[in-house]
Amino acid sequence: MENKANFAGAVSEATRERPTLKTIAFMTGLGVTTVSRALKDAPDIGAETKERVRMVARQLGYQPNRAGVRLRTGKTNVIALVLSIDEEIMGFSSQMVFGISEVLTGTPYHIVVTPHSHSKDPMLPVRYILETGSADGVIISRIEPDDPRVRLLTEHSMPFATHGRTDAGLTHPFHDFDNEAFAHQAVEKLVGRGRKRIALLQPPSKLTYYTHTRIGFQTGLHDYGAEEVPLRVTIDNPLEEIRNAVEVMMRAQNAPDGIVCSAGSAAIAVNAGIEAAGKRLGHDVDMVSKESAPILNWIRPEIITAYEDVRHAGREMAKAVIARIDGIEPELLQSISQPVWSRRSI
Repeated sequence: MENKANFAGAVSEATRERPTLKTIAFMTGLGVTTVSRALKDAPDIGAETKERVRMVARQLGYQPNRAGVRLRTGKTNVIALVLSIDEEIMGFSSQMVFGISEVLTGTPYHIVVTPHSHSKDPMLPVRYILETGSADGVIISRIEPDDPRVRLLTEHSMPFATHGRTDAGLTHPFHDFDNEAFAHQAVEKLVGRGRKRIALLQPPSKLTYYTHTRIGFQTGLHDYGAEEVPLRVTIDNPLEEIRNAVEVMMRAQNAPDGIVCSAGSAAIAVNAGIEAAGKRLGHDVDMVSKESAPILNWIRPEIITAYEDVRHAGREMAKAVIARIDGIEPELLQSISQPVWSRRSI
């Protein structure tokens, strides 16, 4: 009993201040060097010792002193996610963060989200990271064909991965969604329901996936004998503007009988515009929409949906940027996911 009391007292005393490697060494009876190497999963440390050290570290709530790590190694153990606040709709951002976090768990790295708006200079957060050395790797989204952020990170040899591709001759890690396949298959599904006049609510033209979407859409129109009804707004317009533009389009004499929507949040505004024009979804017009959260069919079962797994994208980009930090060549760190269609659309 006395030994247990002494041990409990030692734990209390040891954890009164922030636990360190010395604290773990004291609690385990091991040397500080052995504890440090066990936490780093060194191959010359036995599995039983590693597990004992990790268990004590967890019980004490041990966290590495990141300032000390940086002084010793020059590393921050930070992965910076430069995320547009424009994307925080219907869980897009949170799903990406969850995916990245799943991969970083169990590694020395942790995520720091750096929000920005594309209405301001998108270079600012990247310049800040480079100037301050505040991250070992970077993940960026909403990629342009000749993205200046990609060029800057490449020039500074900063490990990074992107959500989307560039088209400027730069080889870099990325994960992307096959928007060309989505748009082409969307037209096919609408034509299969007898729709021939199809409108596209597309991404803004400055982003790379605008081109991919347009190619898939136009190829689909050609392959399946349909025609385009122009829609003068994009998914980046305020939802009210999208709703109003769709209402005007649906009231016109040459109204479409099919609509392809490139974002789940915008699909809600499209549906509102259809209803405001006195038209019925699934009767007067069919809609196909991409979504990153399985919500649209709860709102309108008539919407034909294709799922983009953004959590998977987060996992792929996290794995890519860590691999790049470890020296893996960028051409080996590129992936593209395919649309997953809802059961109703099959």
